[in-house]
Amino acid sequence: MLQIHQLNKTYPDGTAALRGLDLSASCGIFGLLGPNGAGKSSLLRTIATLQQPDSGQISFNGVDVLQQPQQLRCQLGYLPQEFGVYPHLSCHALLEHIAVLKGLTDRRSRQQQIELLLAQTNLTEVAHKAVAHFSGGMRQRFGIAQALLGDPKLLILDEPSAGLDPLERQQLHNLLAEISRDRLVLLSSHIVDDIEQLCQQVAIMLQGRFVVQGDTSALITPLQGHIWLYSGELPLLPPKVQLLQRSYLRGVPQLRLYAAECPGDGFYAATASLQDCYFLTLASFAGQLPAVLAANKPQELSSC
Repeated sequence: MLQIHQLNKTYPDGTAALRGLDLSASCGIFGLLGPNGAGKSSLLRTIATLQQPDSGQISFNGVDVLQQPQQLRCQLGYLPQEFGVYPHLSCHALLEHIAVLKGLTDRRSRQQQIELLLAQTNLTEVAHKAVAHFSGGMRQRFGIAQALLGDPKLLILDEPSAGLDPLERQQLHNLLAEISRDRLVLLSSHIVDDIEQLCQQVAIMLQGRFVVQGDTSALITPLQGHIWLYSGELPLLPPKVQLLQRSYLRGVPQLRLYAAECPGDGFYAATASLQDCYFLTLASFAGQLPAVLAANKPQELSSC
């Protein structure tokens, strides 16, 4: 289990990246959701022992991470947002190199593990192709393969689906669901749909703080019956209504709104989603939530 208590980090330029964070997560996929600049990557780098916090505590399976960083590194797999590769090394050779650096000294067991990971990440057929020439999806699958070397109990993935096409994203989702059965996966993303599809637990992060945290389904349930769709342009937003999203369907505006009850003619009830909770949280944090909505918002939002 990963436990974080009152974690704080301020950079030399005065940016407060982490502000009193508390978190508890066990086996499975824990989603970390927030806009760019919310502090997600700062948190993951701190957990991965790549930087020290100013104060606070981190423990994983009983190990004090800040006092014994090497103990965590032996159990850690990490995929940052961007990672470099040697331009002329093949996928297999690069995995071999990383495995040796991770301390996998037995050649036979190392080769067995590499072959298993190549199959698991669907890279067997391109194992002898240079990673520098991989597509975005193949590079991300390679990144996960290298992170899984050594069978880590904690896997940290920072925006793993960024830049992937729809098919590559679905393949990534299938892989993450498979590998999370016996380990903790911390998944950071600003793509709400990724988090809702994969994560039973989620924390929404804004300006270095967790403003909402809990079971994904429990965060969505209070919004059921309060999400409405409107097709076309509204000349004026009805009172006591919060606009959550404006999108298009074949060129026609589609408005998604939150209201305690049906705002009027032309509005249709919609099934609530984590994205509704996310946009409502952003509005609440920015002080844009009308008083009537604040009175009816989910309990988790009251701490924003």
